[in-house]
Amino acid sequence: MKNDNLKNQYRVNEQIRAREVRIVGEDVESIVMPLNKALALAEEKELDLVEISPNATPPVCRLIEYSKFLYQLKKRAKEQKAKQVKIEVKEIRFGPQTDEHDYNFKLKHAISFLQDGDKVKAYVFFKGRSILFKEQGEVLLLRFANDLEEYGKVDMMPVLEGKRMTIMLSPKKAQAPKKAQAPAKEAKPEQKTETKSE
Repeated sequence: MKNDNLKNQYRVNEQIRAREVRIVGEDVESIVMPLNKALALAEEKELDLVEISPNATPPVCRLIEYSKFLYQLKKRAKEQKAKQVKIEVKEIRFGPQTDEHDYNFKLKHAISFLQDGDKVKAYVFFKGRSILFKEQGEVLLLRFANDLEEYGKVDMMPVLEGKRMTIMLSPKKAQAPKKAQAPAKEAKPEQKTETKSE
């Protein structure tokens, strides 16, 4: 379906409706000519006339094999997509009186999320009257941020929004992953240190 979208996006050869077109290409100087001459030139070179900029005056067309043109477009789009960095936001929920074991369990998850390059949104959810413990929730979130200091930095200090107190952390600049290094060959100490004294 993506290919169909690309194919329908550009007019080719007889689909071009302009009277005159500007021709560009690898071995063609930028030149304006009537459409019928441009089509004849494309046929002579056994190439297609592809309208790459229909809104220009006159429209800009390129002499190129159409399948090659589509391939180049797909390749370029794929390269751009690969360059985009996807950052996910992972949520971690606490209660105002989270016990130590549960806290440590969630801390481990947050560390792995930050190491994977994801942001972490931690929040304390206050049910009913537990909103009275909002200071406790703030202390918990600040402790959480402090424990994650070497893995991430705080984007947003604890903020109370309705029944939730939220803090936002993003990963520190990712270091290049450590590759398994082959152990350096060490010279045998016997060979170097042995000297005959007479």
